[in-house]
Amino acid sequence: MDATHRRRGLPAHVALPVGFAALLAIGATAAATHGGVGATAVLVLAAITVTVVAAAAEPLAAPVIGVIGWFTAAGFSRAPYAQLRLTDQAGLRGAVVIGGCTLLGAVTGALVRALGSSFRLWTVDMQGKGRRARWFPAGLRGRRQLAGALLAGGLPVITLALVALRADLSLADDLLIYLVAVVVIAVVGGFWPAVLAAITASLLVNWYFTRPLHTFTIAEPQSLLALLLFITVAVTVSSVVHLAARRAVIADRSNRDAAALLALAQTVLGGADTPATVLGHLTETWGGRAELSELVSGQWIPVAVSGSAPAGAEPTRLLVRPGLALLVSGQSAPVTRLLLEGFAAQAGAALDRDRLRTQAAQAEALAEGNRMRTALLAAVSHDLRTPLASIKASVSSLRQTDVAWTPVDEAALLATIEDGADRLDALIGNLLDMSRLTTGSLRPFLRATSIDEVAPVALRGLGTDLAVQLMVPDGLPLVRTDPGLLERVLANLLANALSHSPAGLEPVLRAQQAGDSVVLTVEDHGPGVPDHLKARMFEAFERLEDRGTGNGVGLGLAVAKGFLDAMGGSVAAVDTPGGGLTMRVTLPVAVTSATSPAVADP
Repeated sequence: MDATHRRRGLPAHVALPVGFAALLAIGATAAATHGGVGATAVLVLAAITVTVVAAAAEPLAAPVIGVIGWFTAAGFSRAPYAQLRLTDQAGLRGAVVIGGCTLLGAVTGALVRALGSSFRLWTVDMQGKGRRARWFPAGLRGRRQLAGALLAGGLPVITLALVALRADLSLADDLLIYLVAVVVIAVVGGFWPAVLAAITASLLVNWYFTRPLHTFTIAEPQSLLALLLFITVAVTVSSVVHLAARRAVIADRSNRDAAALLALAQTVLGGADTPATVLGHLTETWGGRAELSELVSGQWIPVAVSGSAPAGAEPTRLLVRPGLALLVSGQSAPVTRLLLEGFAAQAGAALDRDRLRTQAAQAEALAEGNRMRTALLAAVSHDLRTPLASIKASVSSLRQTDVAWTPVDEAALLATIEDGADRLDALIGNLLDMSRLTTGSLRPFLRATSIDEVAPVALRGLGTDLAVQLMVPDGLPLVRTDPGLLERVLANLLANALSHSPAGLEPVLRAQQAGDSVVLTVEDHGPGVPDHLKARMFEAFERLEDRGTGNGVGLGLAVAKGFLDAMGGSVAAVDTPGGGLTMRVTLPVAVTSATSPAVADP
């Protein structure tokens, strides 16, 4: 028996059939021995039975068992075993003793159960309003119980029909008809409407069909035995129906709980495994409010909340683990504690996974930052120091007073200084551009732009306009881009192509329209790049040393890709027909009108 049953006592659908069977056995023994079991013994045995059942059963069962106990004590105390006159000594004594034992048993049982439960016990089916356990469990819904009680009101109609047919029916026939009616009421309304119908039917049979008629006195022992058997069978059948109904309710609830847990598992396995999602699944299915709270510095802090509860709804707390609890309130449908414990466990696990993901992301960001810093230090220590060293050496040589430099030598040293300065400018520019991309401070200014305006500027930035073939057809539509950023993209791509092109084979910059886009290709005829390395080329500080000289810090292509992503374009590396590498840039065509040839987007 669970804690709730211990608090309210043995259910009536179990206690009453047992008590009725015991009292029936006492009466049958007294009648069978023809006085061998005296009146005092019958009264004592009936009183003990009533006291024990009233103490063990829930309170509503006590009056019913008391009435049947009085029937037994008064009807089987002496021969003939049928005189149920309340004014008789046996009837009066039985009423007083059985009534006292009923009250004593009920009070004793309530006190024992109250002392044994020092804390408040709630029903397993939490309605979200903090209601205490009901005095008896409902196997069927309230509407069906009400329908059964209304059907019990039809017993007088059955009585009228049986009275009209009294000459053609025996007492056994009448009892069987009433028993069928009680069974029907039990099927419709459950246990308590059937008990009410059984008691009403026994009184009607006693009044209308047992001699002497129209009194509660039973003159024939077999009539009293039949009446007691009728009540016992009716209550037992009602108990069986009630148990079947309760098991059906429990099975249906278990199916719903299993379906809910399956849906929750599918949600979690589908990737939606945050605490808020788990609580949202609970409140969407059963309503009310759910809150996952964590104990931080002595205070309960909400971690995730879902739904809302009506005013005055008392929350129910379930401890997930020390320092973490689930609070639910205001549920519109019954929720079993086991199901709530399952949701609590899933919410706690989701919280742990969410925090692990956050920690993993932070660790990844730290690792990426460390990698960037390490690569930057490597670049500063080598690639930036190399042009600085050449500039320093050339300047120091020019400043020597003891050496007479020819004009050719001075020009060579000045060219070295200029080349080193250009390399420093390009390297520092790429580092600053990557810093802007990494910190998210890049804000492109998109407007309609002509490729003819940007490509020559990008070529001049390389220091020569003769080493690259520029093939841009007339009538090429404007593209939606940031001219300054596109210039940097083309400059980096062209510089990469120049550094890997063999002598005599100049890179080619082509432009053509493809639907709603303009495609720019920068083609070189160098050694090319294997397919498995093409994606790595656009990563920061990635240098494929086997492809060229290794000058730079490996940021040119990464900056180009970052700029294009920010402008809504794309870049990809493909093989050049005949050997080499082609960088394919795709930009969207600008939408223009006759009155507004260029549209600027912030």
